[in-house]
Amino acid sequence: MPHLAGAAAFELYSVEPSAIPVLIAVPHAGRSYSPALLERMRHPAQAALRLEDRLVDALGRAVAVATGASLLVAAAPRALIDLNRACDDVDWEMVHPRGRSVPSDGAVRQQPSRRARSGLGLVPRRLPGLGELWRRRLDPGELEDRIAGVHATYHAALAAELARLRARWGVALLIDLHSMPPLEPREGEAGAAFVLGDRFGTTCSGALIASAFEWFGRAGEPAAHNRPYAGGYVLERHAAPQAGFHAFQLEVDRARYLDSRLAELGDGFAPMVDLLAGLVKRLGDDVAALGRTQTRQHWSEAAE
Repeated sequence: MPHLAGAAAFELYSVEPSAIPVLIAVPHAGRSYSPALLERMRHPAQAALRLEDRLVDALGRAVAVATGASLLVAAAPRALIDLNRACDDVDWEMVHPRGRSVPSDGAVRQQPSRRARSGLGLVPRRLPGLGELWRRRLDPGELEDRIAGVHATYHAALAAELARLRARWGVALLIDLHSMPPLEPREGEAGAAFVLGDRFGTTCSGALIASAFEWFGRAGEPAAHNRPYAGGYVLERHAAPQAGFHAFQLEVDRARYLDSRLAELGDGFAPMVDLLAGLVKRLGDDVAALGRTQTRQHWSEAAE
């Protein structure tokens, strides 16, 4: 589609049959910027680096290879469209002419959300220190094309892969992988290197979250739960623990795997791959066991 430099909107890697019931999804690391998109940006180099979860897709790819997990990686940059926002979570002031004809996955919001008003809606509008990102307003038809060509297809692929995993294992786990700036120390302790978000206990089995925290604890890695990142639209749309679809958002301190400029891979990349691959293998075993337990419970209820 336009503004994707001839690339597909995303790439899906999986094996058949699946090795573990885990899908790693990376929505914010896309770097397929077309010349037309860059021409419309006021500060393309600075904005791209600030908007991206810089090279966290490299982590996802390496961990998927090491574990056999499925992997879904967006090629479309977040500047084009944010896959972790609802289709109607738009600052309509940036759309010309103003209108609400854009298709959505639910009722159109009367007012943009707090995130959209701050500049980080479905199409990012502004960033602190940079101001407005675009030279002109967005055409409604172009926004519709981005939703249909990128947002809808990405989420359809994500849902289909989760369904495939659940069909084989009885349950599936989505790890929505992101990176974050280093967190400030709190109360004399180092800032968390990882944040696990499960929408405050609503999107994932508590046992799986506890297992992840135990893994990080044994490794001596500080981790936080839901603050400051609890997860967004991806979890809201795809998580349904009661139906066998568990999901959490994992934020990784990008200073732990990038260089000092936070621009390219650094010396911490390989150790981070090892740490996260161990986590995914552990959770894969946990999820598979959860699926067997649920299957036995289903058989017992059916027999009664």
